[in-house]
Amino acid sequence: MSAPIIPLSNVDAAWLKMEDPTNLMMVTGVMTFARPIDVAHLRALVESRLLQFDRFRQRVARPSLPMAPYYWEPDPAFNLNAHIHRIGLPHPHDKWALQQLVSELMSTGLDFSKPLWQIHIVDGYGEGGALIIRLHHALADGMALMGVLMALTEMAPGAPRPQPNGLPESEKPPAGLSGSWAALQLRTARLLGKGVGLGRRALIESLETYLNNDRPRELAESTSDYAHAATKLVLRAPDPPTIFKGRLGVAKRAAWSRPLPLGEVKAMRQATGATLNDLMTAAVTGALRRYLEARGEEVVDFRAAVPVNLRGPNDMGGLGNKFGLVFLDLPVGTVDMRRRVALIRRRMESLKGSREAPASLDILAAVGFSAQAIQDAVVGMIGAKATAVLTNVPGPPIPLFLAGQPIESLMFWVPQSGRLGLGISILSYANNIYVGIATDAGLIPDPDEIMLGFYAEYDALLGLV
Repeated sequence: MSAPIIPLSNVDAAWLKMEDPTNLMMVTGVMTFARPIDVAHLRALVESRLLQFDRFRQRVARPSLPMAPYYWEPDPAFNLNAHIHRIGLPHPHDKWALQQLVSELMSTGLDFSKPLWQIHIVDGYGEGGALIIRLHHALADGMALMGVLMALTEMAPGAPRPQPNGLPESEKPPAGLSGSWAALQLRTARLLGKGVGLGRRALIESLETYLNNDRPRELAESTSDYAHAATKLVLRAPDPPTIFKGRLGVAKRAAWSRPLPLGEVKAMRQATGATLNDLMTAAVTGALRRYLEARGEEVVDFRAAVPVNLRGPNDMGGLGNKFGLVFLDLPVGTVDMRRRVALIRRRMESLKGSREAPASLDILAAVGFSAQAIQDAVVGMIGAKATAVLTNVPGPPIPLFLAGQPIESLMFWVPQSGRLGLGISILSYANNIYVGIATDAGLIPDPDEIMLGFYAEYDALLGLV
């Protein structure tokens, strides 16, 4: 009996069609460890916890007819060795070298003849190691990448090594869910259930904050407001030209911050009334101003495209993508930190009531089944109205363990839709905050300079406490 044909959703197909050698549609994550990774243990985890789910064994089949849908099909030559790679980190074996490696992988496309995911085990990161995970955006968004991480990790050291032939009976999903993303989510929920005390509750609450968001769906029910939002989205004026925008090249650059103590950020929240996301966005915005000033460029305000979750509380559907985009006006030219925070806070609050997110999701869905000329026009429209993509994903608030080793740090990046050359990521993990920058190397060859500006702006935030 042949395997069933599973068409890609229109939105997932849109991300596939937006793939370009100069703008790869990959979600990339990196985690670091104080000790080397046990490769055999990690491989057993992948075999027992990921490969039982169909999508990690499936590849995308491109249709032969012009308007026929893309679909998932089993990879007839699936081999785990093609998806788990071991890399030695070059001298000087430090964070700079790891950033260079992440940059190279971020510039290298996935093999479309195989399932669209890769795990790279990095040896020689200081005295320890690192892990880099890459998933195509057609397969997963940033939150789904977090789900993959959760599926592979434990909340305590010393967990028994899994058997490659499957999960223990207590962790196997019900028959109706076997082989589905819902089963992976169920396994994650059971993993969370093994935790105790405030750590478990905090983790569940952080994920629920992202996943259980009905508000955009409720807002979308107002047809007239929805139509107004869609019109506003299409007719919004283009962003002004800056050195952050331009023709993209193949090479990308990645950088990320040191761990920022959550206690410090909480003190900032008490002093300003702003959210964690508001505060980090204000610091990054100031860093972009500093970058422009240092190069003698005119300082102008511009926008960031911000993904907004559109999953409902009971949405256990396919892996895929279920988010829309809203456009945040960044007060780049506002030097005063307190005023900048207030502006971002007010604008973020306004966007929470916006109908633009579901409207943009429908626009992306239209791209998924449209002719190439329409696809190019929509992608160009998105890119013209923003300069950066700004993503915030809540990570686990407690330390996690992978293959018996504690994960020291965690970071991720999403692709820059609309052929944009600047991506900003904000992630919380284990009582720390991390900020990441991804850039097009031809436009912004030195994201570390933006990061230095971010540290200066972060210190200014501390000065408000």
